[in-house]
Amino acid sequence: MYRRYLILPILLLLSACGMIDGSTDGPRPSQSTQRLPAPSGETRQCLADLSNTGVEYRRLPDRNFSNGCRAIGAVQLIEVGTPTRNLGAMTCPLADRYARWTREVLQPAAERHFGSSVSLVETFGTYGCRNIAGTGRLSEHAKANAIDISAFNLSDGQRITVLEGWNNGDSRQRRFLRDLHRGACERFEIVLGPDANADHRNHFHFDMGSRGPYCR
Repeated sequence: MYRRYLILPILLLLSACGMIDGSTDGPRPSQSTQRLPAPSGETRQCLADLSNTGVEYRRLPDRNFSNGCRAIGAVQLIEVGTPTRNLGAMTCPLADRYARWTREVLQPAAERHFGSSVSLVETFGTYGCRNIAGTGRLSEHAKANAIDISAFNLSDGQRITVLEGWNNGDSRQRRFLRDLHRGACERFEIVLGPDANADHRNHFHFDMGSRGPYCR
């Protein structure tokens, strides 16, 4: 059973957030045969968990960038079962939680509320070298440890956006989006949505940062 997430003071995250599946629109990873060093024990277990659940991925070399930004222990997801647009480097734990969320929360919610499956998830991406808005602290995006999700396309032709659906969608859309948010709170360390602040009015932010658990 997933542990229950507590609500911490909103002042901890005043913030805003700033590539994949089987049909990415993002940059393609290098096709070079670069030999990567053996992963740490923790990363090795995470990679095994991905493989055991049928997720296809490619390990990426550890990278350190300017201003403390980095992508360490990151992967490029190739196939998670639900096509996802605009994803890049993701830490293995984030990739694992995202894949599980699509299987355990997203697709069941779509079937439950619409009798349809999700054919595409639209995102604003993962890695981005930037601070949390209004602070001097690095965003989890600067560590390839966060994903921002903006919209969902269903097999029946519907497109549901966080911006329009959260407050202004019909009752099924509102319930669907709240189920997705609630399920994320049980799987990620920090989850922010439209009720967190104006910066998140148009997307869900999920990350695996150490300041959690926090759900808003």
